[in-house]
Amino acid sequence: MKIDIHSHFFPRISQEEAARLDARRAPWLATHGREGQIMLDDKPFRPVYDALWDAERRMEYLDEQQIDVQIMCATPVMFAYDIAIERALPWAQLMNDRALEMASINPQRLKVLAQVPLQDSDAACREASRAKECGHVGVQIGNHVGAKDLDHESLIAFLTHCATEDIPVLVHPWDMMGGTERMKKWMLPWLVAMPAETQLAILSLILSGAFERLPRNLKLCFAHGGGSFAYLMGRVDNAWEQRDIVREDCPQKPSSYLDRFYVDSAVFDPLALQLLVDTMGAERVMLGSDAPFPLGEQEVGNLVSHSALPEESKRQILGTNAHSFFALPQV
Repeated sequence: MKIDIHSHFFPRISQEEAARLDARRAPWLATHGREGQIMLDDKPFRPVYDALWDAERRMEYLDEQQIDVQIMCATPVMFAYDIAIERALPWAQLMNDRALEMASINPQRLKVLAQVPLQDSDAACREASRAKECGHVGVQIGNHVGAKDLDHESLIAFLTHCATEDIPVLVHPWDMMGGTERMKKWMLPWLVAMPAETQLAILSLILSGAFERLPRNLKLCFAHGGGSFAYLMGRVDNAWEQRDIVREDCPQKPSSYLDRFYVDSAVFDPLALQLLVDTMGAERVMLGSDAPFPLGEQEVGNLVSHSALPEESKRQILGTNAHSFFALPQV
């Protein structure tokens, strides 16, 4: 079985609907046949194609890629974390309802993660619970809200709620550091800052001692193979052993917390995948494509299938881990 846990969608949101959130900053979709453009006000933000919004085309894509189940989540530009909650909550609810509409073409094979207004922890908890009742299999959140990293008490409260309600959480990087300062060309924010954002999110939970306060049953997964985390794990452990300021809030060696979260497989290189599995264990890696964007895996699952990993590890990563993590029914 092939279960892709990390793919994106963007519903047919009109400019008028986006204006209800924020006329200048809220994203909307302009389409021309099978091609489209995510827009911010009247400015193009990202070129896209119809598998992002068209349910029938999405199902054709699943067949083409031989994907048994695909889990969709919001394109991060939709998050709206910096908008007043009075507008951000209805926006999240609209996105979540549109996501279920798209998945209704084949709810056995197409699943969705909800977005929540994470700037208000109470509202985010309520929407996560509502979304679960409506059929979402989990939530996707950004790795920070303004200056608040995942160890902030309001975000710890939300993660604790998800653990209590058995709501899986996918953490996706967004709003990348340095994106308008030193990384202006060549997609450097996506190539440098995005992996760093995920590394920062993981370490904010480990070094702050947040994992000591979070329930062990929290189902937490980080996108893009955990960013730069696996490669730099040794550096973090060494710093913890040598510097008391690194140990100040973290009672255990950082690598001892690897059993508290999962990562997806979107690393695009056989050696990187091997390192990721060696670091995390095959039981904590799940197939993630980042489809249908150009920076995603173009032949979904090929990296894992053609790797030198043992066959059992391949089965775990391609499907069985995700089946358990999201408590999916048999297909």
